[in-house]
Amino acid sequence: MTLIKQLQAPDEFVGFYLIKELEIKQTNTTPAKDFLDIVLCDASGQIPAKLWDASITDKETFFPMTLVKVQGLVQLYRERLQVKIAKIRKATPEDDVKLTDFIRSAPISPYDLIQTIHRVLDSIENPTIRNIVSFCVVKVGDKLEHSPAAKSHHHAYYAGLAYHIVRMLEIGEFICGQRPFLNPDLIKAGIILHDIAKPDEMVAQLGIVSDYSVQGKLLGHISMVSSWITEAAIYHGIDLQSDVVIGLQHIVLSHHNLPEWGSPVLPQLPEAVALHYIDSMDAKLQMVEDALLTTPESEPWTPMIRGLENKAVYRLKL
Repeated sequence: MTLIKQLQAPDEFVGFYLIKELEIKQTNTTPAKDFLDIVLCDASGQIPAKLWDASITDKETFFPMTLVKVQGLVQLYRERLQVKIAKIRKATPEDDVKLTDFIRSAPISPYDLIQTIHRVLDSIENPTIRNIVSFCVVKVGDKLEHSPAAKSHHHAYYAGLAYHIVRMLEIGEFICGQRPFLNPDLIKAGIILHDIAKPDEMVAQLGIVSDYSVQGKLLGHISMVSSWITEAAIYHGIDLQSDVVIGLQHIVLSHHNLPEWGSPVLPQLPEAVALHYIDSMDAKLQMVEDALLTTPESEPWTPMIRGLENKAVYRLKL
């Protein structure tokens, strides 16, 4: 079977893949014709695909999270690879393929990631901060073990959120050692809390996000986490006007930095400034790593990376 990472134009190929996304659209022709706008994926990456002249049966057969066998042609469209599907069918038991074989997951086991998060949580010295963070970790429950960090932007795979948090904790530990004016407890808490409501913001199965929840659409994870901090404070009898509560809420609310990026306030605590850049660094470097991992080594340039202002990355051969 040809991995998605190995596909190049003008390859003709046959293989099994998972439908990650699917939308029924219409052409601009007269008369308009239905087609399926699909994102195919496997553990090596994903690629957009089109099934033209979709029949009624096609529209009633294929859905996200469906394993399919595809015969297709790889084409270049606006300098990006795209598949023109010639034949497609659902996988059958006789094909001997499993859904989990097509799911990308974090390079560290979920168990180890969760253990690391709990170890750092236990190391928070301020009992009030520790109690608030612990409340929120318990609230998200075992969803933290498998949730992605985003639908497509970064760490968009099984256990991606926990992996994102752990990588940020590693960066945070270094920065706190280099910059003693930063409060390590606030840095640890901000990193663990900043995206902790993502599993409730998104509807995901095996690390693939199919939609956003009602809360996610109406509130978003940033305001949800701020509410969780309030819940935690009330549960533990902590003054809602205390510096700890207000500080943690500010750090979470400001971690996207700008209103147009989703933050209602700008970072105005040292730890809030640090958290924003720790988050941004890990997310952007993961975007670069993902692009390199999913681009054939024969290709010197990656596709354009949306989170890097639609810039491509060049692979030097030294």
